[in-house]
Amino acid sequence: MNDLNPDLRSLSKVSSLPLRHIAVIMDGNSRWAAQHGLRTKDGHRKGAEACRNLILDCIELGIPYLSLFAFSSENWMRSASEVRSLMALFRLMIARNEIADLHKAGARFRFIGNRTNFSQVLQAGMLEIEERTARNNAISVTVAVDYGGQWDIAQAVLKYIKQQSAACSASMVPDLSVDDVMRDLRALLTTSDLPDPDLCIRSAGEQRLSNFLLWQFAYTELYFSNAYWPDFSRNDLEQALEHYASRVRNFGR
Repeated sequence: MNDLNPDLRSLSKVSSLPLRHIAVIMDGNSRWAAQHGLRTKDGHRKGAEACRNLILDCIELGIPYLSLFAFSSENWMRSASEVRSLMALFRLMIARNEIADLHKAGARFRFIGNRTNFSQVLQAGMLEIEERTARNNAISVTVAVDYGGQWDIAQAVLKYIKQQSAACSASMVPDLSVDDVMRDLRALLTTSDLPDPDLCIRSAGEQRLSNFLLWQFAYTELYFSNAYWPDFSRNDLEQALEHYASRVRNFGR
């Protein structure tokens, strides 16, 4: 396994030029399977292995936050057989306790998105994983399931409206600025306790955000890899980090 050069290795640890949070849109599992003459579910299974390797690489590099787009709100519109295979994979990973080595390595897991569309077994499994890994601090891994950026903003707005309605009578209109509303909405997003991503990586050559972390990506650097997700390796990660290191982040200034 290749090592990062010293400059890149220090990048994730130097607070003056932080690389604290990487978000990943994992794409290309089905195409990888077709390319290798395998079933779609084999591609998803191989993609899960790539996730595990990425988490361990990020721990080694000292990157404290990683967000993975595992299942979008729109993925329910895929073929019934593919959705079934994905749900079966999720159940299998929980049943086989496949995060045991990641738990031992210090990974903390949390799930964001609308869990209500998943089976009770899967919902219970997610909760159990969150509780079991809650004290880990090597890396915080956020897994987005049945998640959409527009949904996240909409649910924050709904919470905000309810809060304002509870705090004010019908005859009182709060004197709020746009900045006030933006601050309050940000605190109600599902990622409110996380720093916004510094870098977003998308695999399989696609160049779009696919409704992932739309609010949070306001100033995120974007990197598009041609590798199908199951083939995404340490070398691909290093190329993404090299891209990030070459950028100048002015945040509009």
